[in-house]
Amino acid sequence: MADKEEQGTEQKPGMAINKKLLMIIGGALGAVILVVVAVLLFSGGGKKPEGGEAKKEAAKGKEGKEGEKPVANSFAMEPYVVNIYDGQELRYLKVKVELELSTPADKVVLESRQAQLRDAILVMLTTKTLQDIQDLQGKNQLRDEILTAVNRIIQPTRVLKVFFTDFVVQ
Repeated sequence: MADKEEQGTEQKPGMAINKKLLMIIGGALGAVILVVVAVLLFSGGGKKPEGGEAKKEAAKGKEGKEGEKPVANSFAMEPYVVNIYDGQELRYLKVKVELELSTPADKVVLESRQAQLRDAILVMLTTKTLQDIQDLQGKNQLRDEILTAVNRIIQPTRVLKVFFTDFVVQ
């Protein structure tokens, strides 16, 4: 009878490995569950804000940043895609421009002269190289050149600012 008791308490080598493997898998699974719960708690659980928070986010979406009002008198132009040279190869530049107008009535003038405006901006963009537009100073200079060209076409001055709403070099 003592032999039977001793045999019952002995562990086989294969069983010890299976228990260790089971413990490792259980620990890893527990860690994954903890990470998922932490992510859900800190990210808000993917729920949309309720009540006052929803109204704030809706207003923020309409105004851009909180407290910042959208540009009421603006004119969005179609995107421009042109080739530019970077010294070794040709690249593509995609720019979308939005113009801030002094009055809402200026939209009519811009729409009637849109072909001339697009031509002037396209010609200007094709003269640029990657080095010309690579940094902030180059982008600001391009913005000023576009503003000057547009206001030259639609005199008296009606465009106050130029905004880049899309600027991609590939």
